[in-house]
Amino acid sequence: MNKKSRVLIVGHEEIIAASLYQHFKSNGFTYVYFSPQIALDVLSQSAVQYFFDKERPEYVFLASIRSGGITANQKFAAEFIYENLQVQNNIIHAAYQYGVRKFMFFASSCVYPKECPQPMKEESLLTGPLENTNEPYAVAKIAGIKLCQAYKKQYGFNTTVAIPATVYGPGSETDLETAHVMGALIGKFSTAKQKGEKEVVVWGTGNPRREFLFVDDFVAASLFLMERDQSAEMINIGDGYDVSIKELSETIKKVSGFQGRIVFDATKPDGMIRKWMDNSRLKQLGWRPKVELTEGIQKTYDWFVNHKTMELVK
Repeated sequence: MNKKSRVLIVGHEEIIAASLYQHFKSNGFTYVYFSPQIALDVLSQSAVQYFFDKERPEYVFLASIRSGGITANQKFAAEFIYENLQVQNNIIHAAYQYGVRKFMFFASSCVYPKECPQPMKEESLLTGPLENTNEPYAVAKIAGIKLCQAYKKQYGFNTTVAIPATVYGPGSETDLETAHVMGALIGKFSTAKQKGEKEVVVWGTGNPRREFLFVDDFVAASLFLMERDQSAEMINIGDGYDVSIKELSETIKKVSGFQGRIVFDATKPDGMIRKWMDNSRLKQLGWRPKVELTEGIQKTYDWFVNHKTMELVK
C-alpha cells in the first residue's frame, strides 16, 4: 500500500474498524473510505455494487457490522447473525468481482469451540460445539471465514483471515449494554470512583480467562499481514498471554484508584471459560506485540476519563 492506494474499511463505530480508519487518515492516505463515515449501506447489495463500481477500492478491511459483549450478544442475537452474514456476502463478493488487490477479513476468537484445547490453534476451527452465549455471532464469523477460503480456492482471490484477541484501548466501547469486558469494567470502576460507591459488581465468577490486544498492536499486526501474508488460512493475532477476569478487575481497580470492594455475581454467565490463542504462526512471520497489559489499561483508562470529562464540558 502507498498513500495513493484506495482503501475501504467496513464496520461500525467500534475500535477495530475505527482504529484502522484513524491510522490511514492520520498518516496522509488520500483515498480512505470508512463505511459509516460515507453512509455506505453495506446491507444493500445494490449500494455495495454501486460503490465498488464507482470507487474501485484496492485494499479492503472487513470487520463486524454488529458486535459486543455477552449482554449485546444475548439481546441482539438475530441482528448479530443476520446483519454480519448479509454484509459479509455483499462485501466479499463485490471485492472479488471488482478485482480488489488484497482483502482482509476479521473474525473473532469466539469461532473456536467452547472446550477448545488451550492455547487455541487455527486448526481447531469446527472441531467442537460453540459457546452458547455468542453462538449466532460466531456462526456468522465462521461463514465469513469459509466464504473467504472458498473464493481463494476457486478464484484465487487474495484474502487473509485474521482472528484478533479482544482489542481494547482509546476508543473502546464502554456502554454496559454493548461493551466487551474491558470497556465495561473501565466504565464501571471509573463511575464507582467518581460517585464514591463502596463496591463494583462484576458479572460471573471471575474465573474465566481472556486475552487482550492493545489497539496500536492490533493496527500494526493488521498492516503487517496486509502487506506480507498471502494465505487464506486463518491466522491468530494475540499477545500470547491471558488473564482471569478477577485479575483484570484487580488491575483496573488499582489503575482507577477505586477504594471499594469487588463483588462477583455468579448468577450471571461467565461465557467461555478460557480464550487464549496460539500466536506462533504470526510470530514465525516476524511480528511481535509491544504494549504490555497494565500499560495498555492505564492508557485506556486515562483516555476514558479525559473523554468523559470533555463530554461533560460540551
